[in-house]
Amino acid sequence: MEGVYKDIQLQKQKKQKLLAVLIDPDKMLPEKAVGFVEKINKSVATHIFVGGSTVDLYKTEILVTKIKAKTKLPVILFPGDVSQITGEADALLFLSLLSGRNPDYLIGKQVQAIATLRKLSLEVISTGYLLIENGKETAVQKVTQTQPMPWADVQNIVDTAKAGELLGMKLIYLEAGSGAIHPVSDYIIKRVKNELEIPLIVGGGVRSKQQLENAYSSGADMVVIGTAFEDNESFFDDLKK
Repeated sequence: MEGVYKDIQLQKQKKQKLLAVLIDPDKMLPEKAVGFVEKINKSVATHIFVGGSTVDLYKTEILVTKIKAKTKLPVILFPGDVSQITGEADALLFLSLLSGRNPDYLIGKQVQAIATLRKLSLEVISTGYLLIENGKETAVQKVTQTQPMPWADVQNIVDTAKAGELLGMKLIYLEAGSGAIHPVSDYIIKRVKNELEIPLIVGGGVRSKQQLENAYSSGADMVVIGTAFEDNESFFDDLKK
């Protein structure tokens, strides 16, 4: 499938805001996925992301297969490691952790992934990934052994995002982290958006419809929600079609 990124670009041009629900294979049992996906189908969600910081081998493929059987929404891999790559998905966010300086997550893991990707017909979307300070330590921080970018250092965040675009990234992803105390600030989103021509994704710490709308009005082309749905499935009620 080669149309996931083209569709994101098209929706950006139309100023249609996108919403992705992130499902962590380590937190979602396959037998519970069916009912969860049915709720997603009834919401305004446009995409499903699948991935986590630490996931057991084969869990991702099993879960993606279950999800694909119950939805027509694009299912995109958001992997924390090479082991989470599966050809059952529609696309893969090929992440480079631009906010850190750990070479394993800037380019090392990506090189490791090529042997697997070479065997799959999976759309690969290069994505500049920036972890932003949120008030607590995140799983991404622990796994990658990198520090988030301080929210006060806005210019450095903006410059890093722009560098990612100039390096050829197709997406920029501002991430506060799963269960973040504070989502990425509206001011940071606005400043980054003003510098970019490529689509901007924002995730982490979005727990209310107001926070969601704030992210959109600040310039996010896509917002990713995970913990809000995991902890409170009634959040779907605010996002029904």
